[in-house]
Amino acid sequence: MSETKIALVTGANKGIGYEIAAGLGALGYRVGVGARDEARRESAVEKLRAAGVDAFGVPLDVTSDQSATDAAELIERQAGRLDVLVNNAGISGETGPGWVQDPTTLDLDVVRAVVETNVIGVIRVTNAMLPLLRRSTSPRIVNVSSSVASLTRQADPDIEIGPIMAAYAPSKSFLNAVTVQYARQFAGTNILINAACPGLVATDFTGFHGPRTPEQGAATAIRLATLPDGGPTGSFFEDDGVIPW
Repeated sequence: MSETKIALVTGANKGIGYEIAAGLGALGYRVGVGARDEARRESAVEKLRAAGVDAFGVPLDVTSDQSATDAAELIERQAGRLDVLVNNAGISGETGPGWVQDPTTLDLDVVRAVVETNVIGVIRVTNAMLPLLRRSTSPRIVNVSSSVASLTRQADPDIEIGPIMAAYAPSKSFLNAVTVQYARQFAGTNILINAACPGLVATDFTGFHGPRTPEQGAATAIRLATLPDGGPTGSFFEDDGVIPW
């Protein structure tokens, strides 16, 4: 097989996901751009290729078992293995004024939709890609989380962590817990899996509010995707280091 490393980034058609794909591509990775929307996916692929990245489109709806299976089969045909999986695709769910999700009035369908994408979707895609990742000499999995997942920070009244988001924030805490379970399962193997917080990034996800650029938001995920053998696993990182659970 080719020595070029192969990466798949979900939700890579825009924002942080696009910049993760661009960053890995700049490091010489061949990058699969995972996205549901065909037009946006192909536009991202064209833009990445124009920047010199070896990119290819991967139709992928993380809420669909069949889509995840089809994506794995496409990567099998395209590359024969996978070295890096970045589970970036995620949703916030419907919010009220001030970007608030009030737990006392929360629509349970919103909770279900958020968990389906942000947690179950990650499990679905990760398990579909595992046979390909196991063919790599140094497989890496990065789950894009958020500092709002930190129960330590959420429970500390002296820490400003943003509005109450009773669907989104717990979904990322759930994702972190799942990440730890994978790390326990992978103990003794060469698979490293970690969670990454991009910070508050100005993208359409945040209504373009936030002090950080998508490029800055992508940095931690890229670092975790390119960890050397023997690097950390089962941990939660931001730019400044480990985030408390």
